[in-house]
Formats: sequence, structure tokens, C-alpha cells
Amino acid sequence: MGPVRGDGVPAVAPATSAPSVPDTESALRQLRSRGRLRGVVALLGPAFVAAVAYVDPGNFATNFTAGAKFGYTLVWVIVVANLMAMLVQYLSAKAGVATGRDLPELCREHLPKPVSRGLWVQAEIIAMATDLAEFVGAAVGLYLLFGVPLFAAGLITAVVAFAILALEQRGYRRFELAIVALLGIVFLGFLYDLLVVGAQPAEFAAGLVPHLAGGESLLLVCGIIGATVMPHVVYLHSALTKSRVACRDDNERRELLRFQRLDVIVGLGAAGLINLSMLVIAASLFNGGGRSDIDSIEGAHAGLGQMVGGGAALAFAVALLASGLSSSSVGTYAGQVVMQGFIRRQIPLFLRRAITMAPALVVLGLGLPATDSLVISQVVLSFGIPFALVPLLLLTRRRDIMGTFVNNRLTNVAAGAIAALIIALNLFLLYDTFLG
Repeated sequence: MGPVRGDGVPAVAPATSAPSVPDTESALRQLRSRGRLRGVVALLGPAFVAAVAYVDPGNFATNFTAGAKFGYTLVWVIVVANLMAMLVQYLSAKAGVATGRDLPELCREHLPKPVSRGLWVQAEIIAMATDLAEFVGAAVGLYLLFGVPLFAAGLITAVVAFAILALEQRGYRRFELAIVALLGIVFLGFLYDLLVVGAQPAEFAAGLVPHLAGGESLLLVCGIIGATVMPHVVYLHSALTKSRVACRDDNERRELLRFQRLDVIVGLGAAGLINLSMLVIAASLFNGGGRSDIDSIEGAHAGLGQMVGGGAALAFAVALLASGLSSSSVGTYAGQVVMQGFIRRQIPLFLRRAITMAPALVVLGLGLPATDSLVISQVVLSFGIPFALVPLLLLTRRRDIMGTFVNNRLTNVAAGAIAALIIALNLFLLYDTFLG
């Protein structure tokens, strides 16, 4: 068993076997003995860390742009993407609990070496696209709140992200609580804005019916999916669950998985509500108010201030900053998991952060359009989803790896349909962009 951290739970490290404990009261039983509510709350957390990536600044860019340009038309995309995310993240969590290994480790052990190395290379590229969205978003948040120049704001974001990551070294629970607190700030910020702006229930209901508004909306569909189903947290979620709570046998693992399902539903459900609120605010305020030209985060902030008031603009900027800071920390953590799992290497966090944040600092330093950069980064992420999702599906359907926790037929069909849909969208986008 790996080194013990400040909260008495083994640190995340490559496991050599499924988690187990001595023949005394298990860690799961100890947590459950805290009481009905406290015992449940103690088992929640990993999905909330993953959920932060589902409401990162890239979501701000894609959701506000979609709502301003197309009103409620793409509501259905957010709902579908969130349901897809719930299944994907649960499969990742299940892989960690069932095998005691994270997804990158499973890929290294069970896939051909060239395939595993190729997956690692593309995962590192995806990490850079992820950092681009998170750093640019947090930098814009600092600029909107305090007038900090964007390049300097990007450096400040890196420092704060390191501080949040330092909490993880002192125990996973401190890190989880810090991330949940930042997620709560994002949630409350958009709840306030939604209450102030309001919504159109009839138009919202119509937006639940799948339809598009031309080729331009397809780019945003891919961007929304890329900003919602995030490849790096598909890898990360399995690392968060693989040794978080040691189980004595399969019965305890099965019990733990019931709480992981609850964790995913609550955590990803909250992220889905935040994403919907972004689009609804933009649709009601900007599209409905004749301001469909708003296509940037700065424009959305200014529009909220002009059309609603300073309080709404402040809530938006605070939520953006909290989103960028929390998601950048989670992104760095995921990068370490990817490298350690695929190639058994670790590099200092400072060096990793410096490498992956370089594209973001270039964008900030050159003064490139922040929102356009964010939307493009989300499209890049959507192309990375199959490279995480397909291995996850192939590995979790193998009984020799998952044992009694192997996927059932319905799960395999649903996950296969998700992978096929994402691949088809990306192929159509390539055709429309270069040949259409």
C-alpha cells in the first residue's frame, strides 16, 4: 500500500492489486459508521472534482456564444452531453474501484505498447488545450474584476493553482473540499444571474427537441460536447477512486460503487445545471434582447452590466475566476496521472505547469481573441474524447480485467453509441470545414 497522507488514507499511486485492508473493520465500514448523513458525505467527492472540468471557462465561451447566437436552440445539446458525461465518468470511477488501477495504467498494461504511447502523446496535447481554456478564462476573470493585464493574470493563475494543489499533498479531502467550494461559487454566481435575468419556459422546452440552425451551430455543438465531456477527467476520475477507500472484498466494492453513482449524479448534475443556466441567461438576455452579436466573454460581462446591472456582471466575473482557478488545478493533477500511468514517469509540477501553460501564455501575450481561442480549444478537446472513451469502453467490457464488475450489454451499447456519435460529429465537422 502506498504512503499515508495527512487524513490517514493512502495517497494516489500506481496500485499493484485491487485495494484491500487487513481482517479488521474496513475503511468503508469506518466511514459508514459516522452516521447516515456524514457516512454518505464522506464517500462523495471524486465526481465533484471531475465536475469542475465540466464548467471550466471553455464552457463559458461555448454556452454564452451558443445562447446569444441561437437562443434556446442548443439546450438539448447540453442535456445530452451531460447525460453522456454521467455515464462516462461512472465507468471511469468503476474502473478505479474494481481494479485498483487508473485508466492510463490499464491502457499501459493491456493495450499494445505503440497504442499506449500514442494515447499518451495525444493526452499531453489535450492537456495543453485544456490549460489554454482554463488559464485564459481565469486571466480574463482577473482582468474583469481587478483590471490585471492578461499575461500577468495568467501567471497569477499558475501560482494560485499550485497553492490549491498543495492541499492535495496534505490529504485528498482538503483538496476535494477546496474544489467543491470553488464549484459552489460558480453555482451561486449563475444562480444569482439566472434569477435576475429570468427564462422563457416555452422556448426552453422547445430547445429540448434536437435540431440545428445551420453549419455554424454544428461547430458550437462540437464545442459544447468538447467542453462538457472532458478527456483529461476521464483519466483522472479512475485515479481519484482507485485507492480513496480501501475495500475488503467485492461486496464492499459493490457497495462503494452505489455511492459513486450518487456522487456522479449529484456532482455532474450540478455541473449540468450551471451549463444550462449559462445558455439560458445568454438566450434570454442577449438573443431575446437583440444582442446576438455578443460572442466573447468580455462582451457577455459588459452586456450583463449594461442590461441588468453591476451585481450580475460581478457575479459573472467571480464565477469565471473561480472556474478558471479550480479547473487549472484539476488539469495539472490530471496531467500527472496521465504521465505516471502511461509511461511510469513523474516530472516536477512546476515543470509540467510551465510546459502545458505555454500555449495559454502565448495567446495572452499576443493579445489573441480570448473567446475565439477558448472555443477552438473546446473543439480540439472534442477530438480528444474518443481517444479516452474508446479505451475506457474496451477495457471495462473485459471480464478478465473487471471481474464481476464488467459492463453489462446495455452499458456497452450506450457507451458505444456515445463514442460513435462523438466520432461522427467530429468527422462531419472536418468535412464541413475543409470540403464543405
